[in-house]
Amino acid sequence: MTKVLVLLAALILFGASASAQVPCTQRAEIVTQLAGKYKEVPVAIGVNSKGHLVEVLSSEHGRTWTIIVTSPAGMSCVVSVGEDWSTRQQDEQQAEPQV
Repeated sequence: MTKVLVLLAALILFGASASAQVPCTQRAEIVTQLAGKYKEVPVAIGVNSKGHLVEVLSSEHGRTWTIIVTSPAGMSCVVSVGEDWSTRQQDEQQAEPQV
């Protein structure tokens, strides 16, 4: 919750123009900051159709999570953050999600 509130406060402080900007820097810097501040580590990884690396980083027990996308040139951007990440087992993925 704290992480979400910090991002919301940043958007308020920097106005609407900040909402159009995605926080981007070198991947190593983002991963180091997330590990240090939130104890998040990579838990899922994939490559999208444009060749960008998509990663989910999560803290222990999924308390907080962050999704970053890294370009082939090495620039990473935070695209989403949240709380309560859970990993589903392969056989659970076949069933319809319950809402």
